[in-house]
Amino acid sequence: MPKSIADRLSWFATALGSTAATCLRMAVKSGHSGLRRVIGDGDSERPILILGNGPSLKSNLERDMGCLQRADTMAVNFFANSPEFMVVKPDYYVLADPHFFDKADSDPNVSKLIANLNTIDFEMTLLIPAVARGKARRLFDNRQLTIETFNFVAVEGFGWFENMMFGLRCGMPRPRNVLVPAIMTALWLGYKKIYLLGADHSWLSTLSVNDNNEVVSVQPHFYKEDEREVTRIRSEYVRHPLHEVLESMMIAFRSYHRIREYADREGVEVINVTPGSMIDAFVRQKDFTVGD
Repeated sequence: MPKSIADRLSWFATALGSTAATCLRMAVKSGHSGLRRVIGDGDSERPILILGNGPSLKSNLERDMGCLQRADTMAVNFFANSPEFMVVKPDYYVLADPHFFDKADSDPNVSKLIANLNTIDFEMTLLIPAVARGKARRLFDNRQLTIETFNFVAVEGFGWFENMMFGLRCGMPRPRNVLVPAIMTALWLGYKKIYLLGADHSWLSTLSVNDNNEVVSVQPHFYKEDEREVTRIRSEYVRHPLHEVLESMMIAFRSYHRIREYADREGVEVINVTPGSMIDAFVRQKDFTVGD
């Protein structure tokens, strides 16, 4: 907290405004969260592996497949469009971006993703924003899929208020990247040890501006890039000036630090085992271990 009276008043006014804005967002966007704790106290050492789609995940898929198949795993975004999806058979799958629910008919990659999820022959829990519940029920009809919802709402304000809302599952730190809801839902499910794989976040090293003053950002993944998705991402970036793109990245990295604070408070270990990851919020390890 700031030390001078003027700084304290400014901080208080900012926190109060953010708290009020969050309450308004929750009133409009929050809904019933179906998430329930699935990990009991006796399983407190049972970890979950969150599989980000960064390029480093390829080495995990080649080297650690047996471990990935034994462990509790959570996949995100377009992982289901890769051949490895049906081998790993993740326990949980997070879709948060509205693009997945609004472009099912117009984006071939999204259509493929939905088709792949609708044809799985193993049990999996699909985690989606509460506001997308109605659309998801129309898109997914596989009985192997259990759809659960979470509140994809940015919570900001007084620290005590943020912690209370996180605990009530009303929202999360600003979810500028899918890894934010992935970590928060894993925490809400009761996992006390969360490993991050493929969380490279190497966006800064791929960022540039061309001679037309258009921002160019390559989004590398462990799988071969689909040209249509590359074109879509490129078109998204050229709409924004560089300072907005950098601010968006800053928000994502800041959210990880807020998650770290909350995880520490709740006795949850979030461990980043991604080599070369740009995320500086979590404890780093070179490897991960799961029980037999």
